[in-house]
Amino acid sequence: MGGVAAACLALLSVGPAGAQPTEHWARGHILVQPRSGLPEHVLEKILNRAGGRAARAASRLQQLKVRIVQVPARAEQAVARALARNPHIKFAEVDALVPISQTLPDDPNYPKAWHLPKIEAPSAWDTALGDGVTVAVLDTGVDSFHLDLTDNLVAGWNVVSNNNDTQDIYGHGTKVAGTVAAVSDNGIGVASVAWHVRLMPVRITNRSDGWAYLSDIASGIIWAADHGARVANVSYDASGSPTVDNAAKYMKNHGGVVIVAAGNSGRNPGYGAEPSIIAVSATTSSDTRPSWSNYGQYIDISAPGVGIWTTSRGGGYGAPSGTSFASPITAGVAALISSANNALSPDQIAAVLTQSAKDLGNSGWDPYYGYGRVNAAAAVVLAAESSSEDNEAPSVAIASPSAGSTVSGLVDVTANATDNLGVSRVELYAANQLIGTVTTAPYAFTWDSTQAVDGPATLLAYAYDEAGNRGESEALTVQVANDAGPDTVPPQVSISSPADGATVSGRQTLSATASDNDEVAEVRLYLDGVLKCVGTPNVSCGWNAKKAGSGSHRVSALATDAAGNRASASVTVTVEGGDRKGNRGNGRGQSQ
Repeated sequence: MGGVAAACLALLSVGPAGAQPTEHWARGHILVQPRSGLPEHVLEKILNRAGGRAARAASRLQQLKVRIVQVPARAEQAVARALARNPHIKFAEVDALVPISQTLPDDPNYPKAWHLPKIEAPSAWDTALGDGVTVAVLDTGVDSFHLDLTDNLVAGWNVVSNNNDTQDIYGHGTKVAGTVAAVSDNGIGVASVAWHVRLMPVRITNRSDGWAYLSDIASGIIWAADHGARVANVSYDASGSPTVDNAAKYMKNHGGVVIVAAGNSGRNPGYGAEPSIIAVSATTSSDTRPSWSNYGQYIDISAPGVGIWTTSRGGGYGAPSGTSFASPITAGVAALISSANNALSPDQIAAVLTQSAKDLGNSGWDPYYGYGRVNAAAAVVLAAESSSEDNEAPSVAIASPSAGSTVSGLVDVTANATDNLGVSRVELYAANQLIGTVTTAPYAFTWDSTQAVDGPATLLAYAYDEAGNRGESEALTVQVANDAGPDTVPPQVSISSPADGATVSGRQTLSATASDNDEVAEVRLYLDGVLKCVGTPNVSCGWNAKKAGSGSHRVSALATDAAGNRASASVTVTVEGGDRKGNRGNGRGQSQ
């Protein structure tokens, strides 16, 4: 619940079944979000220059304005890094394959359901049982025939196959579901945290090892938000992904919270705090951190995660361990909070969770337990006492460009916004036109100033919170100066290989490069007046000098810019030992 983390997700070193898949991300595409306001034709140029072949808004991620960009196989990381450095791209990341956050128990004699009295759930049940709240379990599916689950299940979805097949393909999802909402007080099986919630299975993988792609996790969050889930649980190591964080923001804007497992590699993965995700580490029965539970700046709260008795696929029960089960315990408490006071906003639910937690470790927040271990009884009491009224508007200011500055072309515009509970979105207007909307910090835009008339233009930003309160920035005036008359400046072109006056033999590379004050449209490379290759802004092709006639040869380049201005360059080389019968060209090509 802070800033956006690293662009590329780091994976756990040990997978749920003891072995990793050989590929850690999807081949042939990456996930990219351009800055709000960036024109489509400019985005296409940026993608092409970085090696992206095409861009499309994936229908399942279009709400996030995330593009699936096609790239050459095995170039995914390189292209993502190149795009991430472009100031007009908000983020670019590989579509990482992430593991479920399960650790198998090493001691079968853990006391059954120790976690429920530890979080004081019995006292909470006197006030709230989760009635009227839908909890989405984004996982490997749920065993819909399990007697301890079936009465709480509602319709779900398989976002990978795009159908309603939500049966558990691996077994992990059934364990997670029972932790949240096994049917309780029914004389069989196990008890759960939130007895009466509506349990929505959202299957995010079709893989037999249970791993899931970031794009499918994000798609599952969107589906859950669009279908009324108040809480979404993701028992995967999915923190650190801006795509998933954006999906969580989408969920928050639809009135829900997203709970994510911290992961089980026993390390600090380096993720920053994320504004829309509640990340959960694990605790033991003695309120200490198990060695395998991840920690770091991104941890918001902790919950029991060792030997958690729950349902298992096929109608049975077991006591697995992992942050995979600390996460749904927290999701269950969030459901109890919501049922105790259904007027609370997502930010208020998150605040109740953290403020009511039992402080562990160092006083206040720390990287191992966050704000502490969940306490269901204290959370329900605090929720019932909390007011849902929010009459305080966010504050917002335009940080750049500076007032009175002269701008042209694509302009970077940034705004700063804060709120007592949380900023829902920031809108930017330039010259009375909506440029774009950003839902997560940093609030950065790309304004195409060529669409405004030259002269003074006013920039204005509006920030909104979840209650609909609106804050307005002070108007900032800049000078737009795009119309400098017709472009009469020719491009610059030079031949980089071979060097002028060089003596060559055998295979050579002919290369030229061009630049322009606006845009290079085309560069043509000739040998003795015969066209050899065309490109932009760089061009290169091979030449076998051995087959050319001995003596002098001319290499020339012709560059043309978007306005039709032309420039040329040429060098002369001498071929030694060439084929004296070789054709040196007829001189009738487009040489300059």
